[in-house]
Amino acid sequence: MLTLPNLLTLSRIFAVPFLVFLLWYPQWQLGFALAFALYCVVGITDYLDGYLARAQGTVSKLGIFLDPIADKIMVAAVIVMLLSTGAGVEQHAIVHGWHVIPALIILLREIAVSGLREFLAQLSVSVPVSRLAKWKTAFQMVALGALILSGAVPGSPLIFTAGLASLWAAAALTLLTGWDYLRVGLRHMD
Repeated sequence: MLTLPNLLTLSRIFAVPFLVFLLWYPQWQLGFALAFALYCVVGITDYLDGYLARAQGTVSKLGIFLDPIADKIMVAAVIVMLLSTGAGVEQHAIVHGWHVIPALIILLREIAVSGLREFLAQLSVSVPVSRLAKWKTAFQMVALGALILSGAVPGSPLIFTAGLASLWAAAALTLLTGWDYLRVGLRHMD
């Protein structure tokens, strides 16, 4: 049960409090730089755990259960920290103003799709991850990484703009993939 892929997945969950700590003070550029490095390591383990589980033939129910949870916990924690750094003082938050909208879209979709998957699982209906959902995840990960990095190098508007553009792109794909999941779910509701 505690295979290397599952340990990598668990390490992503255990990394979240460290990410939150490092993102706590928006003026702490070193903290954001360390958070970016940790975020990159976590991203690599996200790829590695699935790759190793398939390559070694050790795909487990625990891994299938934990992997999406680890992803959602990390994404939600990073988004909340990027929205709230500076204790609600807008000029210190990395993501603020209209850019809160795509962050909320991403968070709300994650909650809705999790609930929908749980409902469909009770009906023994599996909803595979689509190619578009993988693109959504890629844009989301790039967006969050760039926004974390922009806190480490605040004088670089290119990184910040790339992060915001990726966040909006991820939100657009989030709406599309969320609608796809909802359509599948509606077919199984009375």
